[in-house]
Amino acid sequence: MLLVLLLLFQGLLCPGERTADPQALGPPHLAAEEPLTFRLLQISSFANHSWVQNQASGWLGELQTHGWDSVLGAIRFLRPWSQGNFSKEELKNLQALFQLYFHGFTHEVQAFASQFQFEYPFELQISSGCRMSDGEASESFLKGAYQGTDFLSFQGNSWQPSPGAGSRAQNVCRVLNRYRDIKEIVQGLFSGTCPRFLASVPEAGKAELERQVKPEAWVSKGPTPGPGRLMLVCHVSGFHPKTVGVMWMRGEQMQLGTRQGDVLPNADGTWYLQVTLDVATGEAAGLYCRVKHSSLGGHDIIIHWDGYSRLLILIGLTVTVILVMLIVLEFWFKKQSSSCNSLSRHVPDPAIGANTQDARGSGHQLCSALESWAKYRFLKKWKTRLSQL
Repeated sequence: MLLVLLLLFQGLLCPGERTADPQALGPPHLAAEEPLTFRLLQISSFANHSWVQNQASGWLGELQTHGWDSVLGAIRFLRPWSQGNFSKEELKNLQALFQLYFHGFTHEVQAFASQFQFEYPFELQISSGCRMSDGEASESFLKGAYQGTDFLSFQGNSWQPSPGAGSRAQNVCRVLNRYRDIKEIVQGLFSGTCPRFLASVPEAGKAELERQVKPEAWVSKGPTPGPGRLMLVCHVSGFHPKTVGVMWMRGEQMQLGTRQGDVLPNADGTWYLQVTLDVATGEAAGLYCRVKHSSLGGHDIIIHWDGYSRLLILIGLTVTVILVMLIVLEFWFKKQSSSCNSLSRHVPDPAIGANTQDARGSGHQLCSALESWAKYRFLKKWKTRLSQL
């Protein structure tokens, strides 16, 4: 059954009339100099002899570009450009390929589970794909794991058991290596179709792949690790691409106790990283966090732990000065208001007669207007700023 399916794959993906110029398929030079990798990840969970769940996804470097809808049996293109320059007919053939593959893979594994000593429930993981460097295919790979442990791989033109995988992996490879046609088809898929697809996708998604976003960085104090100890935390967020270098330093010496967490995704497609250092309280002075990223153009971000302490002091002094200013201004406004009210109660000249009441009212209104304007202009403005600190 598996052989029949693979022969169908060859007919779907390798139509004899199609040719391609390798030189015309090379991707543009990206910001990163590392080889570009496209890989397909598969996780198949077998609960028993009649129930299985298949999950699959496609990744261009660290960016997921494809998914698999196991209910509809359809490829999900997660980026507008993740179809590359493949035609509608080729994409239709690819979808049919995966439909046949998952059906055949599930059937064959269940049929040979007893012979291969696969004990339910179990999980199989497969990672396959190709890498390109300087516009040329440099490597293809296919690796399989059983229960999260390396199991086998396809190298050259044969299946090889992983070191330490034992007799079970040797038995599976021995069976697979009997089928010459299977090996030839696997070679064709990963030396022909995969590089051609990998070459077309970066060109279509060049703008997103080459996006450079500068990181923001700050330092803080983490949970106390113990008496007399201090946990320094360097936060780096909002950067793209994912590759970043973060280290706690003293002078030019890297601190060996630096611990880096996982690089986690933000909702906007950028990344976040947290790096910690456990030090004695008296040894924190002089330490700083150094951040290297391709978007910085060689100008590293450096944040001193002392600078963090001085910043707190500066904020405290600023708040104190603003409070003193508010008290002084409040006192001055009250004094001016008292003088203005006193002035409005005096009649300028008895000869004015009936206009005396009007003069008093006008003077009072003028003082109130000036007082309101002054309070709005100064007190409210500064109180608003203070509340934002």
